[in-house]
Amino acid sequence: MFYLILCKFGTSTPNYMKLKHTYLPALLAIGLFAACKHKEPEKATGPVTPDEIKSQIAILANDSLQGRKPFTAGETKTISYIASQFKKLGLEPGNNGSYLQDVPMVQVTGTPSPVMTITGAKGTLSFKAVEDFVIFSRREESNIQIKNAPLIFAGYGIVAPEYHWNDYAGLDVKGKVVVVLVNDPGFKSGDRTLFKGDTMTYYGRWTYKYEEAARQGAAGILIVHQTEPASYGWGVIKNSNTGAKLYLQQADKYRSRCQIEGWITDSAATKLFAAAGITGDIRALARKRDFKAIPLNMKLSVGISNQLKYAMSHNVIGVLKGSARPEENIIYSAHWDHFGIGRAIKGDSIYNGAVDNASGVAALLSIAKAFKQAGTKPQRSIVFLAVTGEEQGLLGSEYYATHPIYPLNKTVANLNMDALGFYGETRDIAITGKGQNELEDEVTAEAEKQGWHIVGDKKPGAGSYYRSDHFNFAKVGVPALDINNGIESIAHGAEWGKKQAKGYNDNDYHQPSDSYTSAMDAGGMAQIANMLYNIGNKLGNETTFPGWKQGSEFKAARDKAMAK
Repeated sequence: MFYLILCKFGTSTPNYMKLKHTYLPALLAIGLFAACKHKEPEKATGPVTPDEIKSQIAILANDSLQGRKPFTAGETKTISYIASQFKKLGLEPGNNGSYLQDVPMVQVTGTPSPVMTITGAKGTLSFKAVEDFVIFSRREESNIQIKNAPLIFAGYGIVAPEYHWNDYAGLDVKGKVVVVLVNDPGFKSGDRTLFKGDTMTYYGRWTYKYEEAARQGAAGILIVHQTEPASYGWGVIKNSNTGAKLYLQQADKYRSRCQIEGWITDSAATKLFAAAGITGDIRALARKRDFKAIPLNMKLSVGISNQLKYAMSHNVIGVLKGSARPEENIIYSAHWDHFGIGRAIKGDSIYNGAVDNASGVAALLSIAKAFKQAGTKPQRSIVFLAVTGEEQGLLGSEYYATHPIYPLNKTVANLNMDALGFYGETRDIAITGKGQNELEDEVTAEAEKQGWHIVGDKKPGAGSYYRSDHFNFAKVGVPALDINNGIESIAHGAEWGKKQAKGYNDNDYHQPSDSYTSAMDAGGMAQIANMLYNIGNKLGNETTFPGWKQGSEFKAARDKAMAK
């Protein structure tokens, strides 16, 4: 029944700017059907219930949405459903009469050479695509060839004046390919004063390394994958970086970026370095303060054939207008997209993204319902933003942050929800990037009311603060918060909770197995949603603006924006 109803949306390209009201009754019926079918005992205290979140996940992670990938029929169905829910709740269209914000993208489907060859004095190394390396290109060109480009080991690939660090010092990398390490020098160094120790800075993030290599004029960049400093295995690299990739459209068609960007496995890198006479712990070598980039005296050849497709994806926006200061706003965000239909694993090719991030969108809808049912409107406007393209590089939130519908200097805060805990309520609440801004004080106050305690990132070396949509708000100065359940399960204890979180990261993250199941415990999701509802409601009735804490890299952008 559910599948047949939802499939009525069809696969043809819709007029996105107008909702197809014909399907709204069917969509509402879907929600009622799912809610009735999947029941669990109520656990959370507050307006948002586990049942409500779970029923929304059952819809958003259903196979009929085809993995919610932008540019597909799955997008059509997903954004139509979210917009219909906003309308049902009585939220006003958030973008000048429309629930949708156009996000222009280009889809680049890259097919790399099956083999990457590296030649040197000791002979030729041949590495296989996907098995040993993945490469792609943002450049909007049909054919890209790197021929006999010199290779340079550029350490961590970082230029950070505030840390007195420059891996590119004295280097001319034009026409060359740099090989760099993932994460930053502080990770597992044993020195808390080296960068931020085991807590990743933005300099450790792969996105930064690609940006810096482009600024330096390199022809290409390969990041050495190592599971612990990357925080995920090679399987995630393969699934996230092969096939079609989406980018925001740019006027220069990305000619300012490197010709190739990509990753190489640790084992392939070890062979490469050994052929160049470099052995031992390359991370320890590269984190020495006197490290200098090392020419590998080898040359790389590889190519990519690109197919280009230009199309429009969409953010979905609903707003509850404030009663006294509607020009000021709090933005709740969650990304609606996942990976669509891809490489089959154990016979399943639909990447449903139940936890990542049907859970966040379900919480977003549930919080919106809580505000509407509260009776009294907050004094400030509450904006509900479901963004596209997070899995492709935080694209929808980047577009909103650079093309804001509501002025950024009137945006009080961004409260983001991504991949909420599926293993029930916890005694600890994890703040992503703990130590950044004053919103954390609100989380602490809410937790203390319940007898819970606050922890920082469960894996601070993973750089989680730079890995979801709140980061794009932070980059433009808006105080941004991302929280999640910790590991101390109230029902089963910390060891059990730790095992659940690790099992998801190892086996289900960005895999087809991240699917809805009736055994999913949405109590922890409701726990986080209720905390964020309370924080947003409080902020919505205040006159002050939370700020960034001293030492945050985002404080200067906010100070500049608020001075206008």
